[in-house]
Amino acid sequence: MTRETTTPSARQTELLDAAYRYALEHGLADLSLRPLASTIGSSPRVLMFLFGNKDGLVRALLAKARSDELAMLDHLGQAADAEPIGLPAAVEQVWEWLAAEEHRPLLRLWTEAYARSLVEPDGAWAGFARSTVDDWLAVLAACQPQPEKESEAGAVRRTAALAVLRGALLDLLATDDRPRVTAAVRHQLASLSADAEQ
Repeated sequence: MTRETTTPSARQTELLDAAYRYALEHGLADLSLRPLASTIGSSPRVLMFLFGNKDGLVRALLAKARSDELAMLDHLGQAADAEPIGLPAAVEQVWEWLAAEEHRPLLRLWTEAYARSLVEPDGAWAGFARSTVDDWLAVLAACQPQPEKESEAGAVRRTAALAVLRGALLDLLATDDRPRVTAAVRHQLASLSADAEQ
């Protein structure tokens, strides 16, 4: 039975938050409702009632991960009357956040979900990778001055910036070599800055 609501109940929110903490620690690849329910003080039956099935719960967890990712990027926004910060400054700020040790659990979960949505394009993972690309490109576009944002060259620059951030993130998660990866990001930032000045 699937329970469709626009506003989740307090219990549903509480269990989703607990399940999210569990997923940050254990990942989603081998998620099983029974051990999850036991750990978070619920039962598989309650989780099925609240989220419909395991896929429904995974979709809710992915939506929460995506929401957390976008909340992190909110600090790049500026007041309506302020000038956009520009792509190089945005990339620098995003990288500082991505490279912080305390964000690794969220980023590992994001990486797992991104990869799964590429190899399992149906079901709970459907569209996750594409949605996050669109999210990030929109955030980077909002940081560009208006003429650059609307140009083809501006789209190319923000796509290149996103590629640098994603590649650097994967490298960092694999090697934990923050100084080397940060140096590479800064090298690419110099190219972005030079492009912006042309």
